[in-house]
Amino acid sequence: MKNLYWESFRTFFKIGLFIFGGGYAMIPMIETEIVDKKHWISKDELMDLLAIAQSCPGVFAINISIFIGYRLRGVKGGISCAVGTALPSFLIILLIALFFHQFKENPYVAALFRGVRPAVVALIAVPTFNMAKKAKLNKFTIWIPVVSALLIWLCGVSPILIILAAGFAGFFVGKAKRKKADREEEEGEA
Repeated sequence: MKNLYWESFRTFFKIGLFIFGGGYAMIPMIETEIVDKKHWISKDELMDLLAIAQSCPGVFAINISIFIGYRLRGVKGGISCAVGTALPSFLIILLIALFFHQFKENPYVAALFRGVRPAVVALIAVPTFNMAKKAKLNKFTIWIPVVSALLIWLCGVSPILIILAAGFAGFFVGKAKRKKADREEEEGEA
């Protein structure tokens, strides 16, 4: 039997090697590795963990790896996955820091960084659209992300306030729906 700590470390190390563009760029890779190939969690669980990871302070990539690791094997699993995710970035940044002064003025390196920027935008856009599809947005709920983005972008509203407001609204809407369902059930029995 494989050691799940080592397996999760290796899996998240591999994912961590390709976090160009930030943690959101790793969502498709996490889904492929963790949900589709290894079947460690379901797609619904991944969506829930993504929502929680986005809502928590800290680096998204580390947050999601900790939550998945914790889901798999508790605290030790969370640590194993977090170290696996962070180690590649740490090593790459260390290498760049050691040698950056030697090639920072090189026009080819500057062109390389300019060329990577549009790809990073795509790496962030694709998971965003995929998450929107999986969130089952419809004509009644599509306004929530649109208004949230506009409030943040145009009005400078803190994303924390948006998250808190959405959480409270979801709680109260869910509570109201449950009361309505309970009333309808009672009326149906009478």
